[in-house]
Amino acid sequence: MSQDSQFSLLRQRRFGPFFLTQALGAFNDNVFKNALVILVAFGIAGLAQEQVNFYVNLAAVLFILPFFLFSATAGQLAEKYEKSRLIRAIKLLEIGIMALGAFGLWLSSIPVLLGVLFLLGFQAALFGPVKYAILPQHLREEELIGGNAWVEAGTFLAILLGTVLGGWLIAQPGGAHWVSAVVVGLALLGYLACRAIPVAPPAAPELRINWNPLTETWRNLRFMQTNRTVFLSVMGISWFWFFGAAFLSQMPTYAQQILGGDPSVATLLLTLFSLGIGAGSLLCERLSGHKVEIGLVPLGSIGLTLFGIDLYLAHPAAAQVTGLSAGAFLQQAGSWRVVIDLVLIGVFGGFYIVPLYALIQTRSDPGHRSRIIAGNNILNALFMVVAGGLAVVLFKAGLTIPELLLVVALMNAAVAVFIYSLVPEFLMRFLVWLLTRSLYRIEQRGMENIPEEGPAVLVCNHVSFVDALILGGNIRRPVRFVMYHKIFRIPVLNFIFRTARAIPIAPAKEDEALMHKAFEDIAAALQAGDVVGLFPEGGLTPDGDIQGFRAGIERIVERTPVPVVPMALSGLWEGMWSRRDSRLRRMRLPRRLRARIGMSVAPAVPPAEVSAADLERRVRELRGAHP
Repeated sequence: MSQDSQFSLLRQRRFGPFFLTQALGAFNDNVFKNALVILVAFGIAGLAQEQVNFYVNLAAVLFILPFFLFSATAGQLAEKYEKSRLIRAIKLLEIGIMALGAFGLWLSSIPVLLGVLFLLGFQAALFGPVKYAILPQHLREEELIGGNAWVEAGTFLAILLGTVLGGWLIAQPGGAHWVSAVVVGLALLGYLACRAIPVAPPAAPELRINWNPLTETWRNLRFMQTNRTVFLSVMGISWFWFFGAAFLSQMPTYAQQILGGDPSVATLLLTLFSLGIGAGSLLCERLSGHKVEIGLVPLGSIGLTLFGIDLYLAHPAAAQVTGLSAGAFLQQAGSWRVVIDLVLIGVFGGFYIVPLYALIQTRSDPGHRSRIIAGNNILNALFMVVAGGLAVVLFKAGLTIPELLLVVALMNAAVAVFIYSLVPEFLMRFLVWLLTRSLYRIEQRGMENIPEEGPAVLVCNHVSFVDALILGGNIRRPVRFVMYHKIFRIPVLNFIFRTARAIPIAPAKEDEALMHKAFEDIAAALQAGDVVGLFPEGGLTPDGDIQGFRAGIERIVERTPVPVVPMALSGLWEGMWSRRDSRLRRMRLPRRLRARIGMSVAPAVPPAEVSAADLERRVRELRGAHP
């Protein structure tokens, strides 16, 4: 469980060439797309305004249509064939497409250029499933957040830079020739970069390709629904693209009509949003502690709604002045509120989207991962089309652009509540993340001793009411904690414990039936390959010292022989939620917030060597080594 920075991934062959390949691809697509749109709008003589509007909208349709037609097939190809070889073939295709695009630019032929745009959409549809399915094959689980963060940040920044460069190049004298040279050159660079991508073996080489996109799409969607968490994560990602499409498609008009700006203001707004997405994506790894922390998803959805609403409040009416440059706009009253809102919408969008992609990669069946991502791409495209349709309907109903953005922000809150009610794990992880990060500063040692897979029992000293939250919030694998039934029933915390499938237990003198049921549940959990967390002292420490370990752990391991991992918490006695709390109140002394605590993990003890006394000794040594 390496704790290397995500920045180190860029220097490694298993990620760096892939990142460069996908970033160059996104950059190149947007250079060509924006150059084409501007060429149609301003550069081809003889087109009436109605024709310009038709071709601009047709271009958007032609680029997104291949995601519906070819994603299902692309997912199967990514499953059946070795992925680095497949990427090389896709990048060779890009060179041919861009060469055809250069020919179309030389002719100034709208049909040829629109055909090239369709082929670029086809190439992007082929690359999509490979793009996300290859990451889990080359990165460890704790690196997936960092890897996905770079992909999302790189993609949005490439879209921004490509859009700006394409518009600038086509506006220069001989712009078509400059664009032609750049897009072909970028395609060649992308191919050279992809040749360094390491081999990624096929996940299902025996797969028979179903060439019918309709039946295969339906089969992918049906399969996704068998894993509720993965399916709702896909729906969450698709909703993000709905939200993003609804906002970004309105930015040029919003900049002109509502903010009174010229095209430079529209570019500024796109830049702010893209930089926010990049910053939020890269912050995810630090906030998540090198693990797939889905607790960031509710945080992201809260930020999207709050700052989406504030964007409406910042400028609800049309500007009284027009033609403002970016610099002049920034000098207007209230302009910086708009700037901050857009940046933070991007930041919280990064918090929202990166963990969802990582969750799909870790929770989906490796033999179906590419096809699930293909299904995700189809739904993303569908939601973006629906967002455009909703905008048309709302505008016809008389809404203004700020009112449309407000409606979408409020819809985001409703969608979030719906998803988190269906999968409480998202909200539970958010509460755990919030509690542990706000109350404590945690120093970890030996976390690599927790097995990556297979059943195990974790044993730890019991200092406070939130021990299970702290441990569960910092261990990558889900842990089923065994806890005293009265702690299990604490309001608010009970929601978290139930969602995490904690096992309540009671002494025989309090509830013998509950005690027997707890041991049955523990055995079933271990046989299913789960990790079980146990506090062998049988209760909270009354004085901060470790109490004697009870023999229940021996009974558990005797029935289900699994390795036992000793752990120790230190520093919690001085913080909130320990029994020292009540003493401090009596003495009227202040309690410590943001206490610095330690979490230490020792190597696993084989089941044949497990004894309560030996485990107690090991935990005492751990706590002493991490004061």
